[in-house]
Amino acid sequence: MPSDDSFAELLSAIQSNSQRHLDDLVEWLRIPSVSSDSSKVGEVHRAGHWVLEKFQAAGIEARMIETEGHPFVFAQTPAVEGAPVVLVYGHYDVQPAEPLADWITGPFEPTIRDGNLYARGATDDKGQALTHVQSVCEWLASGKSLPLQIKFLIEGEEEVGSANLERLLPELADELACDCVVISDSGQYADGQPAITYGLRGIATYELSVKGPSQDLHSGSFGGAVMNPAIALCKMLSSVVDADGVIQIPGYYDRVQPLAETEREQWKQLPQTDEKFAAGIGVKELFGEKGYTTDERRWARPTFDINGLTSGHQGEGVKTIIPALAGAKLSFRLVPNQDPKELTQQLHDHFTANTPPGVTWTLVEDHVAPGMLANFDTPFVEAANVAIEAAFGARPVLIREGGSIPIVTRFQEVLDCDCLLLGWGLSDDNAHSPNEKFRVTDFHRGIEASARLWHEIAKRAQ
Repeated sequence: MPSDDSFAELLSAIQSNSQRHLDDLVEWLRIPSVSSDSSKVGEVHRAGHWVLEKFQAAGIEARMIETEGHPFVFAQTPAVEGAPVVLVYGHYDVQPAEPLADWITGPFEPTIRDGNLYARGATDDKGQALTHVQSVCEWLASGKSLPLQIKFLIEGEEEVGSANLERLLPELADELACDCVVISDSGQYADGQPAITYGLRGIATYELSVKGPSQDLHSGSFGGAVMNPAIALCKMLSSVVDADGVIQIPGYYDRVQPLAETEREQWKQLPQTDEKFAAGIGVKELFGEKGYTTDERRWARPTFDINGLTSGHQGEGVKTIIPALAGAKLSFRLVPNQDPKELTQQLHDHFTANTPPGVTWTLVEDHVAPGMLANFDTPFVEAANVAIEAAFGARPVLIREGGSIPIVTRFQEVLDCDCLLLGWGLSDDNAHSPNEKFRVTDFHRGIEASARLWHEIAKRAQ
């Protein structure tokens, strides 16, 4: 364990090297590692090799673990007898950048504007994952021994469901064995209010295809005589949710556990208002399930969303047709105890009962993952409280997160470890959207918080 003076020297070195840390992130962000795009396989692998070489250049033992898809990067520092073992998980793959026309600057041309770094993957998750990589590299560059062992698993398939990691995790369990998994792939509660996340919603995604006539038809000659697949699709989708935001699929809420009153009261004390939240995302009015606050709806209630719609003529001008096909991409966010596999059957039954005559349909399950809750009464959370408050200047609050990190529940099950979810991003960082960003000061604070975290965890293990 370094002395307070030597740890202060480490923090000074981190601050002195801030420009190099930022330059590294810019270099990594230039790689268009879109895991869902088959034309980008080489770029995804290049992004993995970038972080592999970063570890190796710092003298950290690291290797690629090949899969049937994109590889994992595994790295580890030397074991420290009697000290905890921490596994840092992150991902180097990113979401597609479309619609490209909505980007102010290119999604893979990192640009700093108004103190923010704009690029696809800036906050989700290259920027956040790199904070932990940089903190460990700085520890080693200082000549000081880390006070605990840190392992890294950085994968290239998180944005497409982590299927290979889920499949291989039992085989890797001994190598990945740890006391706590640390993940930075979420956000702060609000600007100036950092957070520790103890719950995530699960996810289930699908593609629904509706087929009508054997080919597109003239809407004048055939309109009124056949069911339009686009209209049928709209009717099917509108049957899923009512005007109050309540999901209409029979059985959907059967496994949903009521929120504890203590939890609801705790969230009501959080500082953000609906007005600020709406302004931050550019809407005039919020909407959701009645009887719940905005935070409750986005963190702890299940939802349904349409992620994409396709049908008919999409080019310039009018083409008056009845399209032969219509399709939609769908997602459900699920709360703990809901079974995504059970939902697939429920959804199938619901569409069967709500399909207009004259069309057929298919439903393809994409990827699913359950929700999770973590224990927040642990020494790891105590350590994170101290580390984050010192780096960000405010004590973190405990929150849930509405997004999904598919592999977290499997880490809990297979590795039998605690989970520590520490997000450095902000709600307006546009993750999964055009103009994704990461505030530069929060990137640097994240590196400092990470370095402090290793120090604080080790202190509590003495």
